Amino acid sequence: MNIRQLFLQHVAQTSPAPIGLEMVKAAGIYIYDAAGKQYIDGISGFSVANIGHSHPAVIEAVKKQAEQYMHLIVYGEFIEQPQVAYAKLLTDHLPEQLNCVYFTNSGAEATEGAMKLAKRVTNRSKIIAFKNSYHGSTQGALSIMGDEYWRNAFRPLLPDIYHADYGTAASLELIDENTACIVMEAVQAEAGIIAPSAEWMQKLRKKCSEKGVLLVIDEIQSGFGRTGSLWAFQQFGIEPDILLLGKALGGGMPLGAFVASTAMMNTLTHEPVLGHITTFGGHPVSCAAGKAAFEVLIGENWIQEVKEKEKLLLLQLKHPAIQQIRSFGLWMAIEFNSFETNHTVIQHCIKNGLISDWFLFAPNCMRVALPLCTTVAEINTICAIILKSIEEALL
Repeated sequence: MNIRQLFLQHVAQTSPAPIGLEMVKAAGIYIYDAAGKQYIDGISGFSVANIGHSHPAVIEAVKKQAEQYMHLIVYGEFIEQPQVAYAKLLTDHLPEQLNCVYFTNSGAEATEGAMKLAKRVTNRSKIIAFKNSYHGSTQGALSIMGDEYWRNAFRPLLPDIYHADYGTAASLELIDENTACIVMEAVQAEAGIIAPSAEWMQKLRKKCSEKGVLLVIDEIQSGFGRTGSLWAFQQFGIEPDILLLGKALGGGMPLGAFVASTAMMNTLTHEPVLGHITTFGGHPVSCAAGKAAFEVLIGENWIQEVKEKEKLLLLQLKHPAIQQIRSFGLWMAIEFNSFETNHTVIQHCIKNGLISDWFLFAPNCMRVALPLCTTVAEINTICAIILKSIEEALL
């Protein structure tokens, strides 16, 4: 059997038609297949590679930590320098009350931990999430996912979950004294880059505070500079009670986290003890890699350049077949008239050397989420490829 046949037979498949390219190398914004063809990663590995692929500082950090030690014991028992150092660095760049980090293996596990923490802190069970939201695919995260198509096959799911319309006044009326938390994306990702108004976000924050409800903000995709600020919530003039992180958090290694106050986190230490545990969460190599990537990000000027690069993309991406573009920093949804049109455009983009994809809840929209290190010249090339691919798709 060739490697593609082995891939299809022995690696669990999640769709009937995977892209199926055999990749052998990645560096900067580029990835390379087994035939030596170069592709631009137009989606940053789904917002993981915000500083690009295989940054030398990250590789060095991984090598150094692997030589010292890798897994030692279940997370939270030994003092492991990479975990402590990264937690300190993260909290130095967060609001004062977000001073305690619980590292997980992934963003979905961060969602699970935050839901448990909210129930434990408030002694309430009601959770409000939003339609067309995505927070992971594990059972708890799936329960708050905002689309019945994805939930239905796996019922029964968690009870006492309510789904509201994102950004609406009516959604605020659901918040009451029985609510443990609101779980929301700062900007809805899989809905096709839907941003709320700052006014609504501030009203939501105020209502949560009045009712003793914890506001859980998911920045798993939007965090680490993608929107033009380190954290997207900064652009709305609010602060969360619990913050969810993942994807770019690990600098290319698997890592997630939920972040809250030390006082809230301490509720997981008793009644029961070990209220939330993980074996591999906060793996020292992942923490070393993530810290190195974060230091690169805050040491460069890339976040400050995001809005100008966004404008450059919007200026060039004009075509009659594009119905609209929704963007929030280097993160955009290019909308076409149907999934079929979008899928064909994406296939031509891949053929022409640009990796893209569609959105779970907006399949007629093409995803663009460039590494923040992408240069102006590279953006010009990317726009040319997209426009060429649209023309080819319409033939």
